[in-house]
Amino acid sequence: MAQYHPNNTVSNDLYHIPLSYNNADFQASALRLILTLYPDWEKGEGPIEFIRFTDGITNTLLKAVKRRPDFTDEQIDNEAVLIRAYGKGTEVLIDRESGFRPTVPQEATSHSLLSQHKLAPTLLARFQNGLIYKFIRGHVCSPADLTTEPVWRGVARRLAQWHATLPILSAGNTTLAQDAGPEGSLPVPALSKSLPSSEDINAITPDLPAPNVWTTMQKWVFALPITSEVERQRKKVLQDELVRTVSDLGHTPGLGGNGLVFGHSDLLSGNVIVQPSSCHDQNSQAPTVSFIDYEYAVPSPAAFDITNHFAEWGGFDCNYENLPTRSVRRAFIEEYISSYRSHTFLESSNDELVPRLIAEIDSFRGVPGLYWGIWALIQATISQIDFDYASYAETRLGEYWAWRAEQDGSRQREAKEMPLRERRWAEE
Repeated sequence: MAQYHPNNTVSNDLYHIPLSYNNADFQASALRLILTLYPDWEKGEGPIEFIRFTDGITNTLLKAVKRRPDFTDEQIDNEAVLIRAYGKGTEVLIDRESGFRPTVPQEATSHSLLSQHKLAPTLLARFQNGLIYKFIRGHVCSPADLTTEPVWRGVARRLAQWHATLPILSAGNTTLAQDAGPEGSLPVPALSKSLPSSEDINAITPDLPAPNVWTTMQKWVFALPITSEVERQRKKVLQDELVRTVSDLGHTPGLGGNGLVFGHSDLLSGNVIVQPSSCHDQNSQAPTVSFIDYEYAVPSPAAFDITNHFAEWGGFDCNYENLPTRSVRRAFIEEYISSYRSHTFLESSNDELVPRLIAEIDSFRGVPGLYWGIWALIQATISQIDFDYASYAETRLGEYWAWRAEQDGSRQREAKEMPLRERRWAEE
């Protein structure tokens, strides 16, 4: 069962490199970072190479390798590291370090915690606008991979381990950043004129540790642009819906009864790594998987973290035909609870826990749409990445409204056709 702990002692000793990554000059800036961390790479035999990954839609991810002569691919990978640089302006979305807040970023704290529990690669250093950590060998999943039984069973087992064993960190540091740091500044006119305090943000759940998934969403709503009356009204509607959702679901008990677990909150396919067969548990038919990228990791109801992952089976294209049906969700939950029970004590029987968690997940199925819809509205304002965030926001918010229409019966009263996502969710 998750325990509450302050986070101010987890990663204070993490090596800090006082340099920034510059995407416009990625080769030179990445090389400076690597040689600061590993000066011997400059003199050793073999070239230094950088491999760019493009699975994400917010950050830059590079793999740095030293191709030493006579090293096998496995030996090279064992020495390789990942450089992850934050996207411009994402401080408003994620707790980053900035010139206004010279503290250890929340993500570094989360990563350090996970590493201590052997659930994340070793975190090697942080720099002005990112982190450097050890490379994990394995297969990066696609949305189609998530739908295959061996992979989703592996995900269920690993996610249960997270939820059952990781302590909940409470920092209270959820203020909006005013600047994007070395990579560029956030356009101030796009944000609300007055920046809310931590007290304003945390008031959405005054009796829960902060930050959490609800305070994260509150911070995002506060940051929504209000450059027109349409935007002002939309912000008010979304604030009202957040308050309504917290009132409905904010105290969902979960398996342990304490309401919150340490959630990943972004288990899209690119953040799920299927490790090589040599790493698999011989006592399980499911492969061993690892999760990467912990920038959104905060305390959340387990049902949110699981439902959010299910939504990612459709990928960025939101292909609802790939979402898990009732029977698949039940099998996933049974695997999850089995793994959860292996890591901590559960008093209740599976006959009680399985239907309870299934019901909680059903109740949360529209919340990821609200979460990522608000997120995408902000990204449409600040991001320089070639992705149609505005359309993505409308699609994800449409999921939330469709769920609400089922919950309150308005769709049936108005004799409207059930949307594809809801039809798929209802399939046995």
